[in-house]
Amino acid sequence: MQVAIYFFICVDLSLALFEVPALFPLPFLATSIAEVLCLTAFFGRLVHFAKVTPQMVFWKDTKNICIMVTIVLTLFDLIIYGSLEAVNIHSIRWSRALRPVFLINFPESRQIRRTFRSIRNTLPDILYVFLLFVFSVLIFSLMALKLFGDRGLQTVEGSPYFTNILEIAFELYVLVTTANSPDVMMPAYNFSWWYSLYFITYIIINTYIFMSVFLAVVYNNYRKHLKNEIRKLAYLKRHKMIEAFNILKVKVGTEFVVMEARWKQLARIVMPHISGPHLELLLRISDEGQKGHVDKMNFIRLADLLNIQVVTINIKRHPLEDWMPRVYQSSASLLVQRMVRHRIFVWVYDVIILINAIFIALDEKNPFISYAEWLFLSLYIIEILLKLYTYEPRAYFGRKQFWNWFDTLIIIAALVATVANTTIQSARKYNSQQILDIVLILRILRLLRIIVSIQRFRLIVTTLINIGPTILTFGGLVLVVYYVFAIIGMEAFHGKVQFFDPNFTTPNALVCGNPALKDSAFARDRYCKNNFNDLASSFIVLMELTVVNQWHVLAGGFALVTHQAAKLYFIGFHVVVVILIVNIFIAFILEAFFVAYSLEKSEVETAIEKKIQELGVGIQEEEMQDGKLVDNMDAKDSGFSGDDGDNKRKALKGLYFRIASKKYRTVDALLQQMFESEIAPEDEGPSLDEILNFSPGDVYPKNPNFENSA
Repeated sequence: MQVAIYFFICVDLSLALFEVPALFPLPFLATSIAEVLCLTAFFGRLVHFAKVTPQMVFWKDTKNICIMVTIVLTLFDLIIYGSLEAVNIHSIRWSRALRPVFLINFPESRQIRRTFRSIRNTLPDILYVFLLFVFSVLIFSLMALKLFGDRGLQTVEGSPYFTNILEIAFELYVLVTTANSPDVMMPAYNFSWWYSLYFITYIIINTYIFMSVFLAVVYNNYRKHLKNEIRKLAYLKRHKMIEAFNILKVKVGTEFVVMEARWKQLARIVMPHISGPHLELLLRISDEGQKGHVDKMNFIRLADLLNIQVVTINIKRHPLEDWMPRVYQSSASLLVQRMVRHRIFVWVYDVIILINAIFIALDEKNPFISYAEWLFLSLYIIEILLKLYTYEPRAYFGRKQFWNWFDTLIIIAALVATVANTTIQSARKYNSQQILDIVLILRILRLLRIIVSIQRFRLIVTTLINIGPTILTFGGLVLVVYYVFAIIGMEAFHGKVQFFDPNFTTPNALVCGNPALKDSAFARDRYCKNNFNDLASSFIVLMELTVVNQWHVLAGGFALVTHQAAKLYFIGFHVVVVILIVNIFIAFILEAFFVAYSLEKSEVETAIEKKIQELGVGIQEEEMQDGKLVDNMDAKDSGFSGDDGDNKRKALKGLYFRIASKKYRTVDALLQQMFESEIAPEDEGPSLDEILNFSPGDVYPKNPNFENSA
């Protein structure tokens, strides 16, 4: 059902590619039938929700109301538009801008809704700063009008300089983004050096101070509302775990507990694919005294235990040790293995990679450079072979050994491409530039291996991997905003600017098909392809506006072909995307990096690791780097016997455990862990109604004690 609903959402959004103005035009009947089918699917999904949701809950949910209202409005617009088209009267399809409502409001898109909530919660506080910023721009605009309006100054184009208050306000707003600096100040600066002080003061106050305040306000509010959401989730989880305990509890002696069999049954229902040894490990942690039952405190953290990824590793001997044990265990072989495991081996190859980088930057046509490339390729192949000789191959190419896979695939691809390119060149028939390009790209990609060797680099990459899903969420948010502005832009500006082949030198081509653009910066810079004549072109224009460089030229061009009020469209886009969304994105990145850099292991993780080591079935995270699955480990019996046995047995067989790498944790989980560490284990939390009505200002518990108040 989720796949189906996303399919229909994608179809509904992509209809803009086929509707007038269209990249691939289709008849109105075809697109309208497709849209009605999508609306039917959305309505069916809504009926499905209504069937499985209590009636009061369903009608109180604003998401459902939004979807129903949007379906009705879209059908109404389709009927009106189709009727007018039938009598050859062109009208506006305004309901197309509402299509992202379906993407936002279905339950599958909760992360995008959460981001919208962040924006909505941030708006009240940022509004006051924005109004103060607008007031500052208007004050400086009035000052500019009085300072420069009667001086008779002219711009480079020969038009009067700073004589219209609205034009001045627009130019000064653009100056905040630095897109028209220093051009906007040059007429005044050329007239008198002192006038530069006006622009310097304006830039310091509005560009540096106000824009920094925007970021500070957005970050502060984002963090406050995010913590409120995480706090609500943490208390809800605890509340539900206590409810579950009250359902399953039985009285043993003087306390209520959950019996071991019930506990196991529950864990297997929640995680059907959990392995027996993993479940036994978690039970050992929850039932410390081996009493056959789990108390309330340990039961409450069951969700945390199941959430922490414990990697089960089946240690096996190297195949060569079985096939030719004497050779593999000989002194020469052991020396090679020790060398490969040593840190110096990694450092040597780091130096080789850096030297290779220098050679890549040199002239490819030099025969010496060409031969050196074969040498580097050979060294990399030798490295992989030595590692496969030292480490068990299945462990080296394990599911989580990303960098080992990356290394091997890059080297194999580079070898194949280099051999293919050399073969083609030796045939002297033709030189394949495409294959040569692939070879060069693969050589450069090899340099990424240096990231693995530097711990700080790994931390940054790990954090980027952690925040990847949320970056995609912000991508969905930007898609929604882009889509709405693209639809509005197409309705307002399509056909006003035309693109002609660069070889065309006709007067019409030089002004982008519109005489109003004659002698404008838009026409001089040949921005004709920056238009709103289809959805793809509109998205490209909006991307250029997001970058902000030269955005005032684009705004000025479309204002010339329509009306000066069109500049409000571009200012609105800048405020929503650049000032609001980009600052929220920066706030999220800051928070994610702070968490990733500062957060230590949780209490539950520490308990799991402690128990793993007590049972003698542990592998440290550090021992997992570079495929070192069997280095510096004591061999233990499989299972949890606890007997020492032969401590240094060569046959390393059996199940071992470790806590999964931090790179598999989401930022949300880290933030939740951060807040849960502040909750006392015996604290049952507020009531359900209080939890659901948490507000960002309600930071402290209802009955604070000295510790949590501090």
